[in-house]
Amino acid sequence: MKKYFAELIGTFFLVLTIGCSVIGHGAGSLAPLAIGSALMVMIFAGGHISGGHFNPAVTLGIWLRGKCEAKDVAPYMIFQIIGAVLAAFAVKLLKAGDAITPLHPATIPALLAEFLFTFALVYVVLNVATAKGTSGNSFYGLAIGFTVLVGAFSVGNISGGAFNPAVATAISVLGLSSWSKIWIYLIADFGGAAVAAGAFKVLSSAEDVPQQLQRTKAARVTPREDSYSRT
Repeated sequence: MKKYFAELIGTFFLVLTIGCSVIGHGAGSLAPLAIGSALMVMIFAGGHISGGHFNPAVTLGIWLRGKCEAKDVAPYMIFQIIGAVLAAFAVKLLKAGDAITPLHPATIPALLAEFLFTFALVYVVLNVATAKGTSGNSFYGLAIGFTVLVGAFSVGNISGGAFNPAVATAISVLGLSSWSKIWIYLIADFGGAAVAAGAFKVLSSAEDVPQQLQRTKAARVTPREDSYSRT
């Protein structure tokens, strides 16, 4: 249970920062910096406990990559969403009386923006936090946080810059986005994560491929291919 609560806490503070930064007299044009920094510090704080996903799309990508057990996928996502919703209600209390300007994203641009930067986020996560070539590095939290920062600065005015189904749920609770638009985030974010996991597997070295997948590939080698490999 410790890792599930670590996911709840990290997601809570990520969403709390988002809400307090963008509603009312928040961080203004520096909101993406605050949000990316919040994600970074929460990853450094909770990464050694749960892996520091704080995002159902990231959890999906890491599971598809083979670094998250199937039994943990649903609990991770549930606790992430609980943390996001709790943070949304905390923001409502902290920002009571502040005006909320709802997002009205155009469907196709928002889908593309969310897909591209969720892909970028999950691709970075897989390469800096799960690949053997970067194991033990000290920059993974910074790299992941700055990916969100870049995405928020780049396409925040197009889609809202969620890149995270839990965040999408929270901004719907807050009234920053209409519930009728949440499907955009769900499809684009989970889709971007799945494609990023596929890209990682294609581009990664053999040592980064899960052992079960390696055994499956080895079993498919034909006698001729095996002989050729020994020449």
